[in-house]
Amino acid sequence: MAQSTSFFVLVALLAFAPICFSFKSDNDNLYPQYYYKSCPQAQEIVKSVVAKAVAKEARMAASLLRLHFHDCFVKGCDASLLLDSRGSIVTEKRSNPNRNSARGFDVIDDIKSALEKECPQTVSCADILALAARDSTVLAGGPNWEVPLGRRDSRSASLSGSNNDIPAPNNTFNTILTKFKRQGLDVVDLVALSGSHTIGNSRCVSFRQRLYNQSGNSKPDTTLDESYAAQLRNRCPKSGGDQNLFFLDFVSPTKFDNSYFKLLLASKGLLNSDQVLTTKSEASLALVKQYAENNALFFDHFAKSMVKMGNISPLTGSSGEIRKTCRKINSS
Repeated sequence: MAQSTSFFVLVALLAFAPICFSFKSDNDNLYPQYYYKSCPQAQEIVKSVVAKAVAKEARMAASLLRLHFHDCFVKGCDASLLLDSRGSIVTEKRSNPNRNSARGFDVIDDIKSALEKECPQTVSCADILALAARDSTVLAGGPNWEVPLGRRDSRSASLSGSNNDIPAPNNTFNTILTKFKRQGLDVVDLVALSGSHTIGNSRCVSFRQRLYNQSGNSKPDTTLDESYAAQLRNRCPKSGGDQNLFFLDFVSPTKFDNSYFKLLLASKGLLNSDQVLTTKSEASLALVKQYAENNALFFDHFAKSMVKMGNISPLTGSSGEIRKTCRKINSS
C-alpha cells in the first residue's frame, strides 16, 4: 500500500511539469517569484503535501479548492477563514456556507508545519490556500497556472461576511452575479469558476428544495431532469439524510473537465446555483455552451479567473501578519 501511494504521489508531482498557463497579477504587490529567495522550496513543499492528501482521498482536491474560494469572498484572500474562535475572533467556520461542510483544514495545517520547519514565519497562510487550490486543480487533471504570491494574513475574521458574501446553492442568478460583481468579478468569472463543480460533492440539504418544494408550492424544480431527480430522491428524502453526499458531476466526479457543463445542458445540474447558469441568463448560457464544446477554452478561462479571484483585496506590505500557525493570530 505504501509503495502504491508513493507511486501515485510521484506521478501526481510529474503532472506539474508541463508548460503552464502564466498570467500577470493585476496587483503589482503579488508575483509568482515572491518566495524565490526567502523560501525557494515553498511551492514544492505545498505540492508535496497536497499530493499526499489527494492520494489518500481524491475528494480532498475539491475541498482545498473550495477553501480558497470561501476565503477570498470574505474580506479578500487573507486566510481569515482558517482562524478558530479565540478572544474577540468568531470563526467563519461556523457560518452557514462552512458549517459541517468546509474541510481540508488539517491539510493546510500540515503544509504550514512543513513550511515553518523550512523557513519560519515566511510563507503566509493566505498564499498556502492559493497554492493548494492550484495544485489540487492540477492533480485532478485541470489547468496549471502561475500563482501570484505575497499575500499576508488577516488578524480578524467575519462571520457575518461569510454568511452574506459567499454565494449560496439556492441563490437566484442575479443574487449570485451581484455577489461576484461585488468582488470585482464578472459573468465570465462566474461561469468559469462554477466549473470547479466538475469535482467534489454536495450535501442533500443543499439541494433538497429542488426535489420537493422549489418555489414554495410543494412541487419540484421544473428545470431539473425528472429521471435524475428521481435518482436523487432515493438518498435525499424530504426529511433526514441532510449530510448524505452526492457528486456535483456524476459523469467524472474526480476528474477536472468540462462534463459539468454538458450536464447543465442536459438539465442535470445538482445545485440550483448550477442550473440557473442555463436558465436565467443568455450570457451565462452562451458561456456554458462554449465550455461544453471546448475544454481548452474552459481551462483557459478558469485559470485566468482563479488568478483574478486570488487578487481580491489581498493584504500586502505591512498590513496583517505572517501567522506562525494558520488557526490563530500570532499574539494569541
